[in-house]
Amino acid sequence: MQLVVARIGRAHGIKGEVTVEVRTDEPELRLGPGAVLATDPASAGPLTIETGRVHSGRLLLRFAGVHDRTGAEALRNTLLIADVDPDERPEDEDEYYDHQLIDLDVVTEDGTEVGRITEISHLPTQDLFVVERPDGTEVYVPFVSEIVTGIDLDEQRAVIAPPPGLIDDRAARDEVADGRSASARDADAGDEA
Repeated sequence: MQLVVARIGRAHGIKGEVTVEVRTDEPELRLGPGAVLATDPASAGPLTIETGRVHSGRLLLRFAGVHDRTGAEALRNTLLIADVDPDERPEDEDEYYDHQLIDLDVVTEDGTEVGRITEISHLPTQDLFVVERPDGTEVYVPFVSEIVTGIDLDEQRAVIAPPPGLIDDRAARDEVADGRSASARDADAGDEA
């Protein structure tokens, strides 16, 4: 199985180094010297990592055969792709590769079907499951332990404990049934205190 592990950024200096946007939790494993990576577009590779170092918080790589700024600039926006055994798991037992999570069925703790994971969205603060419901609509589920309470790869499902309003309109129904907004109820609660 092939996984995108980085995207090449701009050239750094004049000796062929490039910045890379890392897209793996294991850069030391996937982007170490000697690693041979496929590329997208395929015509740019395969590329063999010659050296790597961190400079000002960014990973810099140099590839075999690329020894000047012109060659480095020609690689800009190229995706680096690693071959990974599909059965391989990350070292931490609570971590998963995206391909392991895609197509998992999502159910609540009481067994109610929510849908199927179609995509993992990696945001700066957290990851989100993009879950397609049976009716074709999508819901976004934060991949945090308070909400995603279990991942069972053998059963091909993710179990969630969604807060009110995340996957349904339960919170909105409660407000309508009560006849008042949540802020009005909160104000009343404050008056009673």
